[in-house]
Amino acid sequence: MSLRLGYGTNGFGGHRLDDALAVIAGLGYDGAALTLDHPHLDPFADDLAARTAAVARRLDDLGLAVVVETGARYVMDPWHKHEPTLVSAVGRERRTDLLRRAVRVAADLGAEAVSFWSGTLPEGTDERTGWLRLVDGVAPVLEEAERLGVRLAFEPEPGMFVDTLDGVLELRSRLGDPEPLGVTLDVGHCVCNEPRSAPETVRAAGPLLANVQVDDMRPGVHEHLELGEGEIDLPAVLGALVDAGYTGLASMELPRHGHAAPAVAARSMAALRRALADAGAPRTATTT
Repeated sequence: MSLRLGYGTNGFGGHRLDDALAVIAGLGYDGAALTLDHPHLDPFADDLAARTAAVARRLDDLGLAVVVETGARYVMDPWHKHEPTLVSAVGRERRTDLLRRAVRVAADLGAEAVSFWSGTLPEGTDERTGWLRLVDGVAPVLEEAERLGVRLAFEPEPGMFVDTLDGVLELRSRLGDPEPLGVTLDVGHCVCNEPRSAPETVRAAGPLLANVQVDDMRPGVHEHLELGEGEIDLPAVLGALVDAGYTGLASMELPRHGHAAPAVAARSMAALRRALADAGAPRTATTT
């Protein structure tokens, strides 16, 4: 299986989910990175099971693979973005509950991975406390994932407690290197704040790669840009993914571009195809 391309539903916030998935499929993407959030698939809805079943049918009808993303901004707290997190002083159990719900949704969808991150350590909290909170919060999620046969993918996020690939490797070590716990790599973050180049980071993650997000960025600035607007060497990154044997989804992650989602998704597909051609890398989806 060759590299497969996806698009994140958080970049289609102005669309109904059925419509967003149809556009994504219509543009030739192989899958969707589905963010659990109130506009699309609310993880706290009373009828979550029925909604999940309907989404599974829609994905199947469109021939789309899926990964589950959990980075919704205000799904738990209408006042505070992304709170509570796995390292918050209060409410961490609510984040763990959300992630366990995400694992169950992923199992019902046949998703390839559930992606999540640490959160930002509250001011004045020491590193030791941060690790204790994080390990304590991830353990029940890992247990649920093992029970249901779901792959987890931990994402290092700029500005968060775990902000680089090395931090994810440290977390895996503290948890006993569990097989179900892999890595989400956002290639834009490699430009923003990883100590290695993007291709080097891909190689360092190696077989642990379970999910890939694609966007462009500039050094030191955590802003998701369209491809070609930052400093990512896209052919080199996609080539590195192919060389590493990665066969999961590489999904566009442009959550602030929903105002022009179809056009942005079309431009992104064109850029991805050019980069794959430049890298000499095959892919599976047919052109449209």
